[in-house]
Amino acid sequence: MKKKKVNLRDLKPNSEEQHSHDDGHNHGNGSAFKTYVPAIISFTMLIIGIGLDYFDVSFFKDWIRIAWYGIAYLPVGFPVVKEGWISIKKGDVFTEFFLMSIATIGAFVIGEYPEGVAVMLFYAVGELFQSAAVNRAKGNIKALLDVRPKEANVFREGDYKSVSPEVVNIGEKIQIRVGEKIPLDGILLSEKASLNTAALTGESKPDSIQKEAKVYAGSINLESVIEVEVTNKFEDSSIARILDLVQNATARKSKTELFIRQFARIYTPIVVFLAIGVTFIPYFFVDDYIFRDWLYRALIFLVISCPCALVISIPLGYFGGLGAASKNGILFKGASFLDAMTKINTLVMDKTGTVTKGVFKIKEVKAIDWKETEFMQYLMAMEEQSTHPIAKAILEYKSEGEDFEAQDVSEIAGKGLKGIVNSKTVLVGNKALMITNNIEVPAETENIVESIVLVAIDNKFAGYVVIADELKEDAKETIVKLQKVGIKNIMMLSGDKDSITQQVAKELNIENAKGDLLPEDKLNEVEILKNNPENKVAFIGDGINDAPVLAASNVGIAMGGLGSDVAIETADVIIQTDQPSKVVRAIKISRSTRKIVWQNIILAFGVKVIVLILGAGGLATMWEAVFADVGVALLAILNAVRLQRMSW
Repeated sequence: MKKKKVNLRDLKPNSEEQHSHDDGHNHGNGSAFKTYVPAIISFTMLIIGIGLDYFDVSFFKDWIRIAWYGIAYLPVGFPVVKEGWISIKKGDVFTEFFLMSIATIGAFVIGEYPEGVAVMLFYAVGELFQSAAVNRAKGNIKALLDVRPKEANVFREGDYKSVSPEVVNIGEKIQIRVGEKIPLDGILLSEKASLNTAALTGESKPDSIQKEAKVYAGSINLESVIEVEVTNKFEDSSIARILDLVQNATARKSKTELFIRQFARIYTPIVVFLAIGVTFIPYFFVDDYIFRDWLYRALIFLVISCPCALVISIPLGYFGGLGAASKNGILFKGASFLDAMTKINTLVMDKTGTVTKGVFKIKEVKAIDWKETEFMQYLMAMEEQSTHPIAKAILEYKSEGEDFEAQDVSEIAGKGLKGIVNSKTVLVGNKALMITNNIEVPAETENIVESIVLVAIDNKFAGYVVIADELKEDAKETIVKLQKVGIKNIMMLSGDKDSITQQVAKELNIENAKGDLLPEDKLNEVEILKNNPENKVAFIGDGINDAPVLAASNVGIAMGGLGSDVAIETADVIIQTDQPSKVVRAIKISRSTRKIVWQNIILAFGVKVIVLILGAGGLATMWEAVFADVGVALLAILNAVRLQRMSW
């Protein structure tokens, strides 16, 4: 079957389909606002009603009292009753909505109006807490629309005209100025070009290409104005392909179901049948059985059984974890990803910008028969004539003495530079340049995998400089700590050269590493890992090319400081400080949060069971049940606050 192409105009964020909670309440910002207003109305009317009851105001009797509490109930109760009815029509009877509905309506039936309103109000407050967490999950591909090239300078009618890339045809010629993104895939018509392809391949080194080489949409032109002949329409371009990968991978990410929904499927039918039992079973054992009394007791039992404390205490625990993470420079896009992080046992990471700084630095200077300082003065004099990023890295070298000046510098395409410095002929470039000029290169240079600049002075090899992407300060420490917290399966995937990737992996003591990968290759590697149900995979990346993998992994982690907007929008977790060691902290915070959430669940459930037993025996009223919930919620808050004070 032919794969449907991506229409960028149709790409809209879908928070219900991507990274959302399947809680039946997909609160967006607007619906969350609508929830606040009903809760405030119900709370105000409830307090006024309780006050009128307390002072026994004469007009607040009979139908006026019923109507008042009925109106107070509707803003918070009607949405829940409606959800319960919708669930029943879908065949899902025993939900928390059903339990809340029959319990609170039962309170009205037996005349306990304030209790009915109060119980539903507690539930609404719990939903407010939960909706705040849900709203953190945003549309994952929204930012991609801002990243795509917005215009193309196409040659038409004897001049270049700025048009939308979507209307450029195959075979047309486009012009790309310095600093602009190439809008469409094509073939280079200019003699040469230097391109930053990091967004597509993760390659840290700029790509120097010659005439008729392929160029890809999304690459950035670095040095001079170039011309390109278009070979693919915009919807078939490399950028569109990445968009498609992100969209499909995000759709494959499974939704996280809230614990309370899973719990309610077991808890609700048990409570309902127990209430029915409380009503009818005593008939066979009690001599003076009165149906109305036992129905009253069963309805109280149902009101007590409402899982309000659970509804409140669970999101409160997660909010404690989210707050603790934020203080440590870690942003989780919702409580569900705290849970998901606790299950991670396999970590896959990008190289450039993730464990390395993504910036060229001089790693080694080797001068032969020259003092290092003087050797570098010759090299820097030549590199001052170049705008290449490697040249910029060399020029950062701190030299002593006066600067040399180069003359008659010429560029030898694809090989390097030739010029005169201090009346000496200087060659700066790659091995091909040396061979062309019959200069013997030492064998030791063959084993260097990083970018290397060879230098010859007066037709004699003078030395070389190794340029490399620098490891982040905490990169090695991160791998050690990950292993200590139980993440044994660590893998590196990179678009950079495989030889460089393997060397970085070796420095970090990572056994499994692969380089020379395109975005779809990375995605395939992660999908292979996910095919084993025992693997729960987290991926750490920072570039546009990492977006599909971030979306497909169980937990996508993006570097938020230097990372691309697309990676940040697609990821589930953002490391705002760009420190890989924060991933270990995120795991620890997630695990502590999970513990506290379970402590809150056990506390809430334990108190609930006790009050349920007392209610079934006629020893507890609904007000006692409501206050028990308040007490449990308060203890849950205090327990969650502990997360803010823990050290990681």
